[in-house]
Amino acid sequence: MTDDSSPGTPTPGASTPGAPQPVVPPVVLPPEASGASDLHGRRGKARSREEFRAHVLATRADFERQVQARKAQLDATNERIAERTGRNLILAIVIGLAVGALVLVSLIFIKELFLVFGMAMAGFASFELAQAFRGSGRRVPRIPTVIAAVGIVPATFFLHAGGMLVALSAGIVLIVVWRLVEELFVAASRHGARALGRDLLWSVFVQLYVSLLASFVILLLAEPGGEWWVLAFLILVVSVDTGAYVSGLSWGKHPMAPTISPKKTWEGFAGAAAAAIIAGVLLSVFMLGEVWWFGIVFGVVLLLTATAGDLAESLIKRDLGIKDMSSWLPGHGGFLDRLDSILPSAAATYVLFLIFR
Repeated sequence: MTDDSSPGTPTPGASTPGAPQPVVPPVVLPPEASGASDLHGRRGKARSREEFRAHVLATRADFERQVQARKAQLDATNERIAERTGRNLILAIVIGLAVGALVLVSLIFIKELFLVFGMAMAGFASFELAQAFRGSGRRVPRIPTVIAAVGIVPATFFLHAGGMLVALSAGIVLIVVWRLVEELFVAASRHGARALGRDLLWSVFVQLYVSLLASFVILLLAEPGGEWWVLAFLILVVSVDTGAYVSGLSWGKHPMAPTISPKKTWEGFAGAAAAAIIAGVLLSVFMLGEVWWFGIVFGVVLLLTATAGDLAESLIKRDLGIKDMSSWLPGHGGFLDRLDSILPSAAATYVLFLIFR
């Protein structure tokens, strides 16, 4: 059988070794066909970004509208409260929280820091009262008054009741001598024996009202575990004030002492009583480790002392013809305006501590 294909004859369709390969030209698409998909993708991405940006802007605008609406509502509420109480509620809350945090930290962790805080409060409160008396023509010496009020705090803490009595007596002597020297050697301070006696009487009153009552807080603090009693009675007094404020603002219609404090109502007193008993029982059981019924006693006693202290300071301010002792604490008035309920309650708490411990 003969083979028609010889070894030297190439097979059709086969490539010859060494021969150049044919070049296939690339297929060129029309411009509109090659860029259509890319352009569509870019347009889709741009549209997505614009939609996302628009959504973000709309959400932000809606959030800002809600914030402005809430702010307007809060401002309107604050204005209504200010009209009824004469207080800026927001500032009062902020300052109250700041002071409360300082008291809490100093009581629990660093008693010496609370001493500094107590010295400052006693000094400011005594200065406010002395300044208020001077504004009504009762010349209470300010410098010795502040020195005496500040000095009784460390004396009470380190030397206890004996140190308190010595510091109180020394402070009164200092004030009396100071006022006598003014009467003798300062022509502007000479107003006769009757005016001098009145000035000395009010000067001693400042020491008894501010310095003596404030020293009971320090006496309590110096006792073992006394920091918890101080914290408990402060919380209880704040509860009384808050209960009276909220219930009086919401339902107050029947004045309690219209000639002394027209805004005090029996409805507010009822709210204060409820808050005092509830807080007293909780504090007695969970903070002081006392029986539950002691909390009722604790609450009722401090309800009475806090209310009496508030009315007493209102009576003093009415006699002096002023609304607040000062404007150093926005939303609160002065330091003494915040201490009016605390000072007599401190003495009552110390007595309860001595009886039940």
